[in-house]
Amino acid sequence: MNKSELLELKKTACKVRQWTVEGVFNAKSGHPGGSLSAADIMTYLYFKEMNVDPKNPKDPKRDRFVLSKGHCCPALYAALALKGFFPTEEIKSLRHIGAMLQGHPDMKNTPGVDMSSGSLGQGISAACGMALSAKLGGDSYRVYAMLGDGECEEGQVWEAAMFASHYKLDNLVAIVDYNGLQIDGSVEDVAGLDKLNEKFTAFGFEVFETDGHDFEQIEDTLNKAKEVKGKPVAVIAKTVKGKGVSYMENQVGWHGKAPNEEQYKTAMDELDAQLKALEA
Repeated sequence: MNKSELLELKKTACKVRQWTVEGVFNAKSGHPGGSLSAADIMTYLYFKEMNVDPKNPKDPKRDRFVLSKGHCCPALYAALALKGFFPTEEIKSLRHIGAMLQGHPDMKNTPGVDMSSGSLGQGISAACGMALSAKLGGDSYRVYAMLGDGECEEGQVWEAAMFASHYKLDNLVAIVDYNGLQIDGSVEDVAGLDKLNEKFTAFGFEVFETDGHDFEQIEDTLNKAKEVKGKPVAVIAKTVKGKGVSYMENQVGWHGKAPNEEQYKTAMDELDAQLKALEA
């Protein structure tokens, strides 16, 4: 990508983080840490990689995205809103009774959401079904599924992995947001995901590792993924939980709580300063 494209992606990612914080603050609940760690990858997917059109969100030829770690939907909602699927102001009603945007993605009521998710492990399974459907129908769309690293402790993830390999779903890319922390502590302490790349390789995937905050690395990795034939792809993206908000970074306590008014102001001031620096 050229410098102009790179700069625009960085600015958009910063806005995704701003609206993520805005949503969780107004909801007084939610999951900011893993949403912020995933913001750059979601920005790249929606603003560079995927074939999606806000004016035709149900286009059968569109690429699909499944947020398997559905609790991190604040970042997905921010990306969708900034892309034009719905007004950004909707984000301020996150998790409110009767609001369009709830605590987990809802494909029936939210434009741009391809799959309802929340129960960990089910999203990647649904993504496998979408990818197989494309194969059976002779369609060229690609399916991207984002998992949490803690989510990879779920047995259903590996059932889906066997399925994807068996059916040679080379139109499927499973992206693991590897920020090293989950609700109960570090992933290493809770269950251990040593050699996750080797685990996916053993299940028949082509595996790539990347910096989940470096757009040029993300681009290079996803371009390589498109060249893989005959097997699914897993991308292990190393990220920082709470990325972009200093007091949230690498802090497990920010997995699932909202900032208070003072913390909200600090976060928004930091993100605003980052955006202004990019725009200077």
